[in-house]
Amino acid sequence: MKSVLPLFVFIDACGWEIIKNDPFCKTVAPNRRRLESVLGYSSACVPSILSGRWPDEHRNWCYFVYDPKRSPFKALKPLQWMPKAITSRRIVRRWLSKLVKVQLKFRGYFDLYNIPFKHISLFDFTEKKSPLRPGGMNHGTNISDFLATLGIAHHVSDPTHSETENFDAVLAAVKTGRIDFAFVYWPELDALLHREGNQSPAISPKLRGYENRISRLREAAQEHYEEVRLYVFSDHGMANCDQLLDLKTRIEALPLQFGKDYAVVYDSTMARFWFFNEAARRTVTEKLQKIPEGNIVSDTELERLHCLFPDRYFGELIFLMREGVLIVPSHMGERPIRAMHGYHPDEKHSYAALLTNQAAIPESITAIPHIYELMIRDARLAQEQNSSQAPPQKRGGHRYSATHESPEPVLAFSAQVSVPNFEEEKL
Repeated sequence: MKSVLPLFVFIDACGWEIIKNDPFCKTVAPNRRRLESVLGYSSACVPSILSGRWPDEHRNWCYFVYDPKRSPFKALKPLQWMPKAITSRRIVRRWLSKLVKVQLKFRGYFDLYNIPFKHISLFDFTEKKSPLRPGGMNHGTNISDFLATLGIAHHVSDPTHSETENFDAVLAAVKTGRIDFAFVYWPELDALLHREGNQSPAISPKLRGYENRISRLREAAQEHYEEVRLYVFSDHGMANCDQLLDLKTRIEALPLQFGKDYAVVYDSTMARFWFFNEAARRTVTEKLQKIPEGNIVSDTELERLHCLFPDRYFGELIFLMREGVLIVPSHMGERPIRAMHGYHPDEKHSYAALLTNQAAIPESITAIPHIYELMIRDARLAQEQNSSQAPPQKRGGHRYSATHESPEPVLAFSAQVSVPNFEEEKL
């Protein structure tokens, strides 16, 4: 029997407001803490968890950026002449996204979403690599690099598989007693919340199902490890969308031309602008200042949130919606959804959660990037304490072999889930 197994269970969108008054995991992980999230979507939250750094450090923030010189999508521009009734359909966009991903050899999450083909050659996509693979961050290292460097045997969920398949896989890995670290990812709660909202009667049964899985994992681990260090956590919460804003129509009514005077990406909860002359900057700014559903985020605030990029790569002006307001239509979807995340981290439903069976959570753990501190600390601990007891590792591409022993990294993950008509998934 080995000494210790760190077990990290990532439940997407299981925010503080979802579980604070629910008995979720109180038996197996009674110690709870509310965590600050990151401004942005899964494209920002997941890399922050995986790297322990903020967006202005790892430079994984929003997916689409204005960058015509580096745009890989020029071949798609002729699709603008196809009927919008076809090209705007989610199923068509999904299948085309799969083809484009293969053609461009992107290894991270990729979706064309609702970017107009008329303008798509003006944009680049920022996640060309998987943030969970070694060298997968836009800047710096991640947990995969850490585990590979130290040769720590581990298991991580495969995002191309279902939750049931991933549960069966991690349960099997735990039962071998060969791993020294486990990272589990379950995205279905996020999809449920987007579809039905944060008051859905389906939430409680879903949480009870997760509790059952976690208890089974813990019981299996206790047969092979003297101690199971359990952490259940999320990346953000979810706010019901009770108000819709057609920001796109308001901006297009201005005496400005897209591509000549300005460029913009309409995400679900924020709009990011680039300006090509001062008149355009002034006109758009004055218009946005009169829209009460959102606010222009100042540089001071962006810096406080670790999302200020001196090169303005992700946008020169960020207009953020108030919690509960959804931009529709947007470049993420044509139709509304019931709930969304990606609001200001200080908003009520933005906060994430951390639950553990450890007696104390370090005071330094206050935001989702800090989960990385727990992962590397416990991974080191497990390797040190288990090294004298571990059986010989199987060579080759074994799922629970140390990363450096396999031609493909064993750690693979994406917070993206394909849910129709919502901003980013799914993650």
